[in-house]
Amino acid sequence: MLELSKRSQIAVGIALVLLMAMTRGSHFNLVDLPSASWAVFFLAGVLLRPRWVFPALFLQATFMDVMSVGWTNAGHHCMTVAYWMLVPAYGALWFGGRLYARWHQDSVRSLSTLAAVMAGSALVCQLFSSGGFYFFSGRYAEPTFVGMLERIAVYYPQYLSTMAFYVAIAALLYAAFYAAAPLRGGQDHRV
Repeated sequence: MLELSKRSQIAVGIALVLLMAMTRGSHFNLVDLPSASWAVFFLAGVLLRPRWVFPALFLQATFMDVMSVGWTNAGHHCMTVAYWMLVPAYGALWFGGRLYARWHQDSVRSLSTLAAVMAGSALVCQLFSSGGFYFFSGRYAEPTFVGMLERIAVYYPQYLSTMAFYVAIAALLYAAFYAAAPLRGGQDHRV
């Protein structure tokens, strides 16, 4: 099982909040990077123990979305009743992270488990977010199951590759920090 010290969890939590703040929405993008939101929810599930982290991150994402389209721009393309499908979508990522944290072993063999859990939770997230928007936004006159699958085929690989980019960086940072623990004089393996 993957366990971080309380101090490390605070540092990771701050880093995840800042990462989402820097990459979510065009008005807040401080650097030209794709949105890290999917990775943030997944990594929060992996690395942060408190359950209140999920609703706090969702509130951050919602606040940033509302601020990016403006308080009065309720007619923005993505701001529909389907927006609330992001709750189960991001919940799938967070829950996938929690599952992986239980199965994690400090071994290279864990990378295949990480990849499988990440891809699976990202697929469920895509089904809720893209499928939810397709069926409930009112933007499509006659949504069909085939139409939803076409959207998944287009968007899932893009979102998964972006998420994998950020998760791979986090895994490398974790491995480097874990490898350096004996050099820092750490007695236990908790980072």
